[in-house]
Amino acid sequence: MEFAERVLELEPEGAYYMLARAQELEAEGRDIIHLEIGQPDTPTYANISKAGIHAIQEGFTRYTPSAGIKDLRGAIARYSSQRLGLDIKPANVVVGPGAKPALFFPTLALVQPGDEVIYPNPGFPTYEAMIQVAGGFPVPVPLSEEDDFSFDLAAFDRLLNERTRMVVLNSPSNPTGGVMPLSALEHIANAARERDIWVLSDEIYSRMVFDKPADSIYTLPGMAERTIICDGFSKTYSMTGWRLGYGIMPESLAGRVDLLLNHSIGCTASFTQAAGVEALEGPQDHVDAIMSEYRRRRDFLVSGLNQIPGLSCRTPQGAFYAFPNIISFGKPAHWLADYILDEAGVALLPGTSFGEYGEGYLRICFANSMENLEIALQRLSSALEKLK
Repeated sequence: MEFAERVLELEPEGAYYMLARAQELEAEGRDIIHLEIGQPDTPTYANISKAGIHAIQEGFTRYTPSAGIKDLRGAIARYSSQRLGLDIKPANVVVGPGAKPALFFPTLALVQPGDEVIYPNPGFPTYEAMIQVAGGFPVPVPLSEEDDFSFDLAAFDRLLNERTRMVVLNSPSNPTGGVMPLSALEHIANAARERDIWVLSDEIYSRMVFDKPADSIYTLPGMAERTIICDGFSKTYSMTGWRLGYGIMPESLAGRVDLLLNHSIGCTASFTQAAGVEALEGPQDHVDAIMSEYRRRRDFLVSGLNQIPGLSCRTPQGAFYAFPNIISFGKPAHWLADYILDEAGVALLPGTSFGEYGEGYLRICFANSMENLEIALQRLSSALEKLK
C-alpha cells in the first residue's frame, strides 16, 4: 500500500513499546515494576472528578466552541497571567483534547515545507513527528549533561540559518528533568528576535519544580508576540485520561489554530472542560502535597542510583524523571533497558526513545511508591552487578 510521504517517517513513542513488552511478561506471571510510563500514580483529585461528574449529571455533554468554553479559557487566562506576570486574555487561549494539539496545530499553522525547526534531543518524540507532518525539516540540538541538560548553545548557534522557522523548548524537560536557566532562554530569545523566529515552549511540567519556578521565554521582552506556550492538566492534576490541554499564543494565530481544531476534532469534551475549571480555581493544596512527595521520591531514587557502581545521575530540577548516565557499561541504551526488564523485572526507557542524543542514558519515572522504588533499586543493583 502506498502512503503519503508525511506519515512514512512516523514511529510510535518508545514508552508504548516497553509497556507492551512489560505487560507480556506480566501475562506470563512475572512481577514487573513500571517506571516507564510518564504519568502520576495518584488518581485525579476528588474535587476535580466530582466537577466532571456533576457536569455530566447536569447535562453538560453537548458540543462546545472549538477553542474551548468561555469559563475555562477565562480560568486559564487568569492562572497564566498570575504565573507569568503578564496580562493574558482569553482570546490568547485555545483549548484542546490533551496538550498535543497545542504542539501539532501551531506547527501546522506556521511551518512551511522545507522550513527548519530546531528542537531538543533527547526530547519528547512528538516534536520530531509534528515537524515532519508539517513538511518541515527537524533539526535536533543536543542537551548538555554538564549544563544540567540545558541546550548546547554553541550547537544551537551553529544550527541557525535563514531557513530556521521555529525553535521548540521544553523546560522542565521530559526526559531529563532539566530546567533551562534564564541566561539560556535570553540567548535563544535574542536569536528569535533578530531572525524573526517563532518559539514553541512546552511547559506541561511548569508546576512540577523542586527549588524555584521555571522561567518562561514568553516573559522576555518582545517574545509574547512570537511564542506559543503548550500546557495542560495531565501531570499537575493527575488528569492524563481526561485529555485536556491548551495553548497560549498571539490572537491571530489562535484564530488559525481554532480553525484546525474545528475541522479535526470539533471540540474538547464539555464535562472535561468543566473539570478543568475546578482544577485551576479549586483548592491547590493537593498539588503542593504531591510535589513534596515527588521530592522525597526523587532524592531517594537519585541517591540510590548513584550508589550503584557504573551509574551516575544528576538531580533533576523538575518533572518526575531521573536520567542516569550508563556509558560506563559499554552497552547500547536499548539493549540495557531490555536487559533490565528481562533480568530485573523493572520497566524503564532507553534514552534513545527520545532521540539519538539520548544514547548513554536511561529514563526512570519516579511517579511510583517508595516501596516500589526501593525494590527497583535493589533489582537494578543486582542485575547491573552481573555486567561488571
